[in-house]
Amino acid sequence: MRISVIGCGYLGAVHAACMAELGHDVVGVDVDEHKVAELSAGRAPFFEPGLPEVLARGVASGRLRFTTDTAEAAGAQVHFVAVGTPQTAGSHAADLRYVDAAVTGLLPHLGEGDLVVGKSTVPVGTAARLGDLVRASSGADLAWNPEFLREGFAVADTLSPDRFVYGVRPGPEGDRATGLLDEVYATPLASGMPRIVTDYATAELVKVSANAFLATKISFINAMAEIAEATGADVTQLADAIGHDARIGRRFLNAGLGFGGGCLPKDIRAFQARADELGLDSLAFLADVDAVNLRRRRKVVDLTAEMLGVVAGARVAVLGVAFKPDSDDVRDSPALDVARALRAAGADVVVHDPEATATAARVAPELAYVDDADTALAGADVVLVLTEWRVFRDLEPAHVASLVAGRRIVDARNVLDLGAWRAAGFDARGLGRP
Repeated sequence: MRISVIGCGYLGAVHAACMAELGHDVVGVDVDEHKVAELSAGRAPFFEPGLPEVLARGVASGRLRFTTDTAEAAGAQVHFVAVGTPQTAGSHAADLRYVDAAVTGLLPHLGEGDLVVGKSTVPVGTAARLGDLVRASSGADLAWNPEFLREGFAVADTLSPDRFVYGVRPGPEGDRATGLLDEVYATPLASGMPRIVTDYATAELVKVSANAFLATKISFINAMAEIAEATGADVTQLADAIGHDARIGRRFLNAGLGFGGGCLPKDIRAFQARADELGLDSLAFLADVDAVNLRRRRKVVDLTAEMLGVVAGARVAVLGVAFKPDSDDVRDSPALDVARALRAAGADVVVHDPEATATAARVAPELAYVDDADTALAGADVVLVLTEWRVFRDLEPAHVASLVAGRRIVDARNVLDLGAWRAAGFDARGLGRP
Protein backbone atom coordinates (compact mmCIF):
# COMPACT_ATOMS: atom_id res chain seq x y z
CA MET A 1 0.00 0.00 0.00
CA ARG A 2 1.15 3.56 -0.67
CA ILE A 3 1.28 5.60 2.55
CA SER A 4 2.23 9.16 3.44
CA VAL A 5 3.33 10.34 6.87
CA ILE A 6 2.95 14.07 7.53
CA GLY A 7 5.40 15.23 10.17
CA CYS A 8 8.71 13.40 10.61
CA GLY A 9 9.68 14.22 14.14
CA TYR A 10 10.06 11.48 16.73
CA LEU A 11 6.66 9.87 16.12
CA GLY A 12 6.48 10.40 12.37
CA ALA A 13 10.01 9.28 11.53
CA VAL A 14 9.58 6.07 13.51
CA HIS A 15 6.17 5.42 12.02
CA ALA A 16 7.33 6.03 8.45
CA ALA A 17 10.35 3.75 8.82
CA CYS A 18 8.30 1.00 10.44
CA MET A 19 5.59 1.17 7.78
CA ALA A 20 8.30 0.64 5.14
CA GLU A 21 9.62 -2.24 7.24
CA LEU A 22 6.15 -3.80 6.99
CA GLY A 23 6.46 -3.64 3.21
CA HIS A 24 4.54 -0.46 2.35
CA ASP A 25 5.66 2.27 -0.04
CA VAL A 26 6.06 5.31 2.22
CA VAL A 27 6.71 9.00 1.70
CA GLY A 28 7.45 11.13 4.74
CA VAL A 29 6.78 14.86 4.60
CA ASP A 30 8.28 17.50 6.87
CA VAL A 31 8.93 21.25 6.65
CA ASP A 32 12.44 20.94 8.14
CA GLU A 33 14.88 20.68 5.24
CA HIS A 34 17.79 19.51 7.40
CA LYS A 35 15.70 16.77 8.98
CA VAL A 36 14.48 15.62 5.56
CA ALA A 37 18.05 15.53 4.26
CA GLU A 38 19.20 13.42 7.21
CA LEU A 39 16.30 11.00 6.92
CA SER A 40 16.74 10.75 3.14
CA ALA A 41 20.34 9.70 3.76
CA GLY A 42 19.12 6.98 6.12
CA ARG A 43 20.32 8.78 9.24
CA ALA A 44 18.11 9.20 12.30
CA PRO A 45 18.12 12.84 13.53
CA PHE A 46 17.65 11.67 17.14
CA PHE A 47 18.68 8.69 19.23
CA GLU A 48 16.28 5.75 19.27
CA PRO A 49 17.55 2.16 19.54
CA GLY A 50 16.79 0.13 16.41
CA LEU A 51 15.67 3.10 14.31
CA PRO A 52 18.90 3.60 12.32
CA GLU A 53 18.78 0.03 11.04
CA VAL A 54 15.09 0.13 10.08
CA LEU A 55 15.49 3.56 8.53
CA ALA A 56 18.52 2.54 6.49
CA ARG A 57 16.80 -0.59 5.21
CA GLY A 58 13.75 1.37 4.13
CA VAL A 59 15.73 4.02 2.27
CA ALA A 60 18.04 1.45 0.64
CA SER A 61 15.07 -0.64 -0.54
CA GLY A 62 13.42 2.36 -2.19
CA ARG A 63 10.25 1.82 -0.14
CA LEU A 64 10.95 4.87 2.04
CA ARG A 65 11.66 8.42 0.98
CA PHE A 66 11.30 11.88 2.50
CA THR A 67 10.40 15.28 1.09
CA THR A 68 9.40 18.81 2.04
CA ASP A 69 6.71 18.86 -0.67
CA THR A 70 3.25 17.84 0.57
CA ALA A 71 2.14 17.40 -3.05
CA GLU A 72 4.20 14.20 -3.14
CA ALA A 73 1.66 12.65 -0.76
CA ALA A 74 -0.84 12.61 -3.64
CA GLY A 75 -1.68 9.11 -4.73
CA ALA A 76 -1.26 7.55 -1.30
CA GLN A 77 -4.30 5.69 0.02
CA VAL A 78 -3.59 6.34 3.69
CA HIS A 79 -2.12 9.57 5.09
CA PHE A 80 -0.87 9.52 8.68
CA VAL A 81 -0.70 12.86 10.50
CA ALA A 82 2.03 12.70 13.14
CA VAL A 83 2.87 16.32 14.01
CA GLY A 84 3.39 17.69 17.48
CA THR A 85 0.83 19.22 19.82
CA PRO A 86 2.88 21.39 22.21
CA GLN A 87 1.39 23.45 25.01
CA THR A 88 -0.13 26.73 23.96
CA ALA A 89 1.94 29.72 25.06
CA GLY A 90 0.46 31.10 28.26
CA SER A 91 -1.75 28.09 29.01
CA HIS A 92 -1.64 24.33 29.36
CA ALA A 93 -4.00 23.64 26.45
CA ALA A 94 -2.72 21.71 23.44
CA ASP A 95 -1.61 23.85 20.52
CA LEU A 96 -3.38 22.40 17.47
CA ARG A 97 -1.90 24.74 14.88
CA TYR A 98 0.43 22.10 13.50
CA VAL A 99 -2.26 19.41 13.30
CA ASP A 100 -4.65 21.82 11.61
CA ALA A 101 -1.96 22.97 9.18
CA ALA A 102 -0.99 19.40 8.32
CA VAL A 103 -4.57 18.39 7.54
CA THR A 104 -5.33 21.61 5.66
CA GLY A 105 -2.16 21.21 3.63
CA LEU A 106 -3.19 17.69 2.67
CA LEU A 107 -6.64 18.62 1.40
CA PRO A 108 -5.64 19.57 -2.18
CA HIS A 109 -3.82 16.27 -2.56
CA LEU A 110 -6.52 13.92 -1.30
CA GLY A 111 -8.63 11.78 -3.56
CA GLU A 112 -12.04 10.16 -3.21
CA GLY A 113 -11.72 7.19 -0.88
CA ASP A 114 -8.42 8.25 0.70
CA LEU A 115 -8.08 7.96 4.46
CA VAL A 116 -6.45 10.56 6.71
CA VAL A 117 -5.34 8.97 9.97
CA GLY A 118 -4.51 11.05 13.02
CA LYS A 119 -1.64 9.79 15.19
CA SER A 120 -1.04 12.98 17.19
CA THR A 121 -2.25 13.29 20.78
CA VAL A 122 -5.13 15.77 20.67
CA PRO A 123 -7.97 17.04 22.88
CA VAL A 124 -11.21 15.13 22.58
CA GLY A 125 -13.38 16.64 19.87
CA THR A 126 -10.52 17.33 17.45
CA ALA A 127 -11.14 14.30 15.23
CA ALA A 128 -14.82 15.10 14.70
CA ARG A 129 -13.94 18.64 13.68
CA LEU A 130 -11.19 17.58 11.29
CA GLY A 131 -13.27 14.72 9.92
CA ASP A 132 -15.99 17.14 8.86
CA LEU A 133 -13.36 19.29 7.14
CA VAL A 134 -11.78 16.36 5.29
CA ARG A 135 -15.08 14.96 4.06
CA ALA A 136 -16.46 18.34 2.97
CA SER A 137 -13.31 19.34 1.12
CA SER A 138 -12.13 16.17 -0.58
CA GLY A 139 -14.48 13.22 -0.29
CA ALA A 140 -11.83 11.41 1.75
CA ASP A 141 -12.46 10.13 5.28
CA LEU A 142 -10.70 10.41 8.61
CA ALA A 143 -9.83 7.97 11.38
CA TRP A 144 -7.96 8.41 14.65
CA ASN A 145 -5.29 5.84 15.50
CA PRO A 146 -3.44 6.90 18.68
CA GLU A 147 0.14 5.85 19.25
CA PHE A 148 1.46 4.23 22.42
CA LEU A 149 5.20 4.49 21.88
CA ARG A 150 7.71 4.28 24.68
CA GLU A 151 10.90 6.18 23.94
CA GLY A 152 13.71 3.64 23.80
CA PHE A 153 11.28 0.97 22.54
CA ALA A 154 9.50 2.89 19.77
CA VAL A 155 10.41 0.59 16.89
CA ALA A 156 9.21 -2.52 18.71
CA ASP A 157 6.09 -0.71 19.92
CA THR A 158 5.23 0.29 16.34
CA LEU A 159 5.93 -3.08 14.72
CA SER A 160 4.46 -5.11 17.54
CA PRO A 161 2.20 -2.98 19.76
CA ASP A 162 0.18 -4.31 22.66
CA ARG A 163 -3.05 -3.09 21.01
CA PHE A 164 -4.45 -1.12 18.11
CA VAL A 165 -7.17 1.48 18.57
CA TYR A 166 -9.15 2.79 15.60
CA GLY A 167 -11.49 5.73 16.04
CA VAL A 168 -13.86 5.79 13.04
CA ARG A 169 -17.26 7.08 11.98
CA PRO A 170 -20.14 4.65 12.50
CA GLY A 171 -21.56 3.01 9.39
CA PRO A 172 -20.11 1.94 6.02
CA GLU A 173 -17.50 4.72 6.00
CA GLY A 174 -16.14 3.49 9.30
CA ASP A 175 -16.11 -0.09 8.05
CA ARG A 176 -14.07 0.98 5.04
CA ALA A 177 -11.63 2.93 7.23
CA THR A 178 -11.26 -0.10 9.47
CA GLY A 179 -10.52 -2.26 6.45
CA LEU A 180 -7.80 0.09 5.23
CA LEU A 181 -6.13 0.22 8.63
CA ASP A 182 -6.34 -3.56 8.88
CA GLU A 183 -4.49 -3.71 5.57
CA VAL A 184 -1.81 -1.33 6.85
CA TYR A 185 -1.31 -3.37 10.00
CA ALA A 186 -1.92 -6.81 8.48
CA THR A 187 1.36 -8.30 9.69
CA PRO A 188 1.06 -7.51 13.42
CA LEU A 189 -2.69 -8.21 13.37
CA ALA A 190 -1.97 -11.67 11.96
CA SER A 191 0.04 -12.43 15.11
CA GLY A 192 -3.03 -11.83 17.25
CA MET A 193 -2.59 -8.23 18.36
CA PRO A 194 -5.80 -6.92 19.96
CA ARG A 195 -7.74 -4.39 17.93
CA ILE A 196 -10.37 -2.06 19.36
CA VAL A 197 -12.64 -0.18 16.94
CA THR A 198 -14.47 2.71 18.52
CA ASP A 199 -15.73 6.23 17.92
CA TYR A 200 -13.57 9.32 17.55
CA ALA A 201 -13.96 10.62 21.09
CA THR A 202 -13.07 7.32 22.74
CA ALA A 203 -9.99 6.89 20.57
CA GLU A 204 -8.81 10.39 21.47
CA LEU A 205 -9.39 9.72 25.17
CA VAL A 206 -7.52 6.41 25.16
CA LYS A 207 -4.09 7.99 24.76
CA VAL A 208 -4.48 10.89 27.18
CA SER A 209 -6.20 8.76 29.80
CA ALA A 210 -3.42 6.15 29.59
CA ASN A 211 -0.80 8.85 30.09
CA ALA A 212 -2.79 10.41 32.93
CA PHE A 213 -3.03 7.04 34.66
CA LEU A 214 0.70 6.33 34.32
CA ALA A 215 1.59 9.81 35.54
CA THR A 216 -0.75 9.35 38.51
CA LYS A 217 0.87 6.03 39.40
CA ILE A 218 4.36 7.56 39.31
CA SER A 219 3.33 10.56 41.37
CA PHE A 220 1.55 8.29 43.86
CA ILE A 221 4.72 6.37 44.66
CA ASN A 222 6.65 9.63 44.83
CA ALA A 223 4.08 10.94 47.32
CA MET A 224 4.74 7.75 49.30
CA ALA A 225 8.45 8.57 49.09
CA GLU A 226 7.71 11.89 50.78
CA ILE A 227 5.93 10.02 53.58
CA ALA A 228 8.82 7.54 53.79
CA GLU A 229 11.33 10.36 54.11
CA ALA A 230 9.35 11.83 57.02
CA THR A 231 8.91 8.49 58.82
CA GLY A 232 12.06 6.49 58.06
CA ALA A 233 10.29 3.94 55.88
CA ASP A 234 11.79 2.50 52.66
CA VAL A 235 9.72 3.34 49.58
CA THR A 236 11.44 0.72 47.42
CA GLN A 237 10.37 -2.06 49.78
CA LEU A 238 6.93 -0.50 49.99
CA ALA A 239 6.64 -0.57 46.19
CA ASP A 240 7.76 -4.21 46.11
CA ALA A 241 5.18 -5.14 48.69
CA ILE A 242 2.18 -3.42 47.13
CA GLY A 243 3.36 -4.31 43.64
CA HIS A 244 2.71 -7.99 44.34
CA ASP A 245 -0.99 -7.14 44.40
CA ALA A 246 -2.12 -8.01 40.86
CA ARG A 247 -4.59 -5.13 40.97
CA ILE A 248 -1.72 -2.68 41.44
CA GLY A 249 1.35 -4.19 39.75
CA ARG A 250 4.98 -3.23 40.21
CA ARG A 251 5.55 -1.37 36.93
CA PHE A 252 5.68 2.45 37.14
CA LEU A 253 6.07 2.23 40.92
CA ASN A 254 9.69 3.37 40.93
CA ALA A 255 10.03 6.36 43.21
CA GLY A 256 12.68 8.91 42.34
CA LEU A 257 13.13 12.09 40.39
CA GLY A 258 9.81 11.77 38.58
CA PHE A 259 8.61 11.77 35.01
CA GLY A 260 9.43 14.11 32.16
CA GLY A 261 9.71 14.01 28.39
CA GLY A 262 7.50 15.26 25.62
CA CYS A 263 4.35 13.32 26.52
CA LEU A 264 3.34 12.79 30.15
CA PRO A 265 3.82 16.33 31.54
CA LYS A 266 2.32 18.02 28.49
CA ASP A 267 -0.53 15.57 28.10
CA ILE A 268 -1.78 15.66 31.70
CA ARG A 269 -1.81 19.46 31.62
CA ALA A 270 -3.63 19.58 28.29
CA PHE A 271 -6.09 16.92 29.49
CA GLN A 272 -6.95 18.97 32.55
CA ALA A 273 -7.27 22.11 30.39
CA ARG A 274 -9.73 20.30 28.12
CA ALA A 275 -11.80 19.17 31.10
CA ASP A 276 -11.89 22.77 32.29
CA GLU A 277 -13.12 23.85 28.84
CA LEU A 278 -15.90 21.28 29.14
CA GLY A 279 -16.88 22.72 32.53
CA LEU A 280 -15.79 19.57 34.40
CA ASP A 281 -13.85 19.20 37.65
CA SER A 282 -13.18 15.52 36.90
CA LEU A 283 -9.44 15.95 36.36
CA ALA A 284 -8.66 18.48 39.07
CA PHE A 285 -6.52 15.83 40.80
CA LEU A 286 -4.03 16.02 37.91
CA ALA A 287 -2.83 19.35 39.27
CA ASP A 288 -1.68 17.48 42.39
CA VAL A 289 -0.10 14.76 40.23
CA ASP A 290 1.89 17.45 38.45
CA ALA A 291 2.80 19.21 41.70
CA VAL A 292 4.12 16.04 43.35
CA ASN A 293 6.20 15.31 40.28
CA LEU A 294 7.74 18.79 40.22
CA ARG A 295 8.46 18.71 43.97
CA ARG A 296 10.82 15.77 43.54
CA ARG A 297 13.12 17.92 41.41
CA ARG A 298 13.36 20.47 44.20
CA LYS A 299 13.95 17.65 46.69
CA VAL A 300 17.09 16.53 44.86
CA VAL A 301 18.41 20.08 44.73
CA ASP A 302 17.74 20.54 48.46
CA LEU A 303 19.26 17.16 49.33
CA THR A 304 22.40 18.01 47.38
CA ALA A 305 22.68 21.36 49.13
CA GLU A 306 22.25 19.66 52.51
CA MET A 307 25.05 17.19 51.76
CA LEU A 308 27.43 19.87 50.49
CA GLY A 309 26.72 22.53 53.09
CA VAL A 310 27.82 25.21 50.63
CA VAL A 311 26.70 24.82 47.00
CA ALA A 312 28.51 27.81 45.50
CA GLY A 313 31.85 26.71 44.11
CA ALA A 314 31.20 22.99 44.66
CA ARG A 315 31.93 20.63 41.77
CA VAL A 316 28.84 18.56 40.98
CA ALA A 317 29.07 15.53 38.69
CA VAL A 318 25.73 14.99 36.96
CA LEU A 319 25.33 11.55 35.44
CA GLY A 320 22.44 11.64 32.98
CA VAL A 321 20.33 14.51 31.68
CA ALA A 322 17.96 12.66 29.31
CA PHE A 323 14.51 12.33 30.81
CA LYS A 324 14.91 8.53 30.64
CA PRO A 325 17.57 6.05 29.53
CA ASP A 326 17.85 4.90 25.90
CA SER A 327 16.87 8.36 24.70
CA ASP A 328 18.48 11.70 23.90
CA ASP A 329 15.27 13.57 24.73
CA VAL A 330 15.63 16.37 27.28
CA ARG A 331 12.15 17.86 26.91
CA ASP A 332 10.86 18.65 30.42
CA SER A 333 13.72 16.55 31.77
CA PRO A 334 13.79 16.42 35.59
CA ALA A 335 17.52 15.69 35.41
CA LEU A 336 18.27 18.77 33.35
CA ASP A 337 16.13 20.91 35.67
CA VAL A 338 18.17 19.75 38.67
CA ALA A 339 21.47 20.40 36.91
CA ARG A 340 20.39 23.90 35.90
CA ALA A 341 19.11 24.73 39.39
CA LEU A 342 22.43 23.75 40.96
CA ARG A 343 24.32 25.77 38.35
CA ALA A 344 22.09 28.77 39.15
CA ALA A 345 23.00 28.30 42.83
CA GLY A 346 26.69 28.70 41.97
CA ALA A 347 27.82 25.09 41.61
CA ASP A 348 30.35 23.99 39.00
CA VAL A 349 28.15 21.44 37.22
CA VAL A 350 29.80 18.90 34.91
CA VAL A 351 27.44 16.69 32.91
CA HIS A 352 27.86 13.37 31.16
CA ASP A 353 25.08 11.50 29.35
CA PRO A 354 25.71 8.63 26.90
CA GLU A 355 23.40 10.14 24.25
CA ALA A 356 21.82 13.41 25.36
CA THR A 357 24.88 15.70 25.66
CA ALA A 358 24.28 17.44 22.32
CA THR A 359 20.55 17.96 22.82
CA ALA A 360 21.07 19.20 26.37
CA ALA A 361 23.81 21.60 25.32
CA ARG A 362 21.41 23.30 22.91
CA VAL A 363 18.89 23.85 25.71
CA ALA A 364 21.26 24.52 28.61
CA PRO A 365 24.57 25.85 27.23
CA GLU A 366 25.51 27.22 30.64
CA LEU A 367 26.41 23.71 31.83
CA ALA A 368 29.74 21.98 31.17
CA TYR A 369 29.51 18.74 29.18
CA VAL A 370 32.09 15.96 28.94
CA ASP A 371 32.31 12.81 26.85
CA ASP A 372 32.85 10.20 29.56
CA ALA A 373 31.80 9.53 33.12
CA ASP A 374 35.34 9.48 34.54
CA THR A 375 35.96 13.05 33.40
CA ALA A 376 32.71 14.16 35.02
CA LEU A 377 33.61 12.37 38.24
CA ALA A 378 37.16 13.70 38.50
CA GLY A 379 37.39 16.02 41.50
CA ALA A 380 33.64 16.03 42.14
CA ASP A 381 32.40 17.02 45.57
CA VAL A 382 29.11 15.19 44.99
CA VAL A 383 27.82 12.78 42.35
CA LEU A 384 24.19 12.82 41.17
CA VAL A 385 22.75 9.84 39.28
CA LEU A 386 19.83 11.52 37.53
CA THR A 387 19.11 9.17 34.60
CA GLU A 388 19.21 5.42 35.12
CA TRP A 389 21.46 4.44 32.22
CA ARG A 390 22.88 0.95 32.68
CA VAL A 391 26.44 2.30 32.63
CA PHE A 392 25.65 4.42 35.70
CA ARG A 393 23.83 1.63 37.48
CA ASP A 394 26.94 -0.53 37.06
CA LEU A 395 29.43 1.97 38.46
CA GLU A 396 31.90 0.45 40.94
CA PRO A 397 32.07 2.39 44.22
CA ALA A 398 35.82 1.82 44.59
CA HIS A 399 36.49 3.19 41.12
CA VAL A 400 34.36 6.26 41.72
CA ALA A 401 36.05 6.79 45.10
CA SER A 402 39.42 6.94 43.35
CA LEU A 403 38.24 9.86 41.19
CA VAL A 404 36.07 12.12 43.35
CA ALA A 405 37.14 14.78 45.84
CA GLY A 406 34.22 14.08 48.19
CA ARG A 407 32.51 10.75 48.78
CA ARG A 408 28.94 11.87 48.39
CA ILE A 409 26.39 10.39 45.97
CA VAL A 410 22.69 11.00 45.38
CA ASP A 411 20.80 8.17 43.71
CA ALA A 412 17.85 10.12 42.34
CA ARG A 413 16.48 7.05 40.52
CA ASN A 414 16.83 4.48 43.33
CA VAL A 415 18.85 2.08 41.19
CA LEU A 416 22.04 1.77 43.26
CA ASP A 417 22.92 -0.56 46.13
CA LEU A 418 23.30 2.11 48.77
CA GLY A 419 24.81 -0.41 51.20
CA ALA A 420 27.69 -1.11 48.84
CA TRP A 421 28.34 2.60 48.38
CA ARG A 422 28.23 3.25 52.11
CA ALA A 423 30.64 0.37 52.68
CA ALA A 424 33.04 2.18 50.33
CA GLY A 425 32.86 5.25 52.55
CA PHE A 426 30.24 7.25 50.67
CA ASP A 427 27.50 9.37 52.14
CA ALA A 428 24.95 7.74 49.81
CA ARG A 429 21.36 8.96 49.69
CA GLY A 430 18.29 7.77 47.81
CA LEU A 431 14.81 9.23 47.58
CA GLY A 432 12.33 7.77 50.04
CA ARG A 433 14.99 5.44 51.45
CA PRO A 434 16.50 5.56 54.96
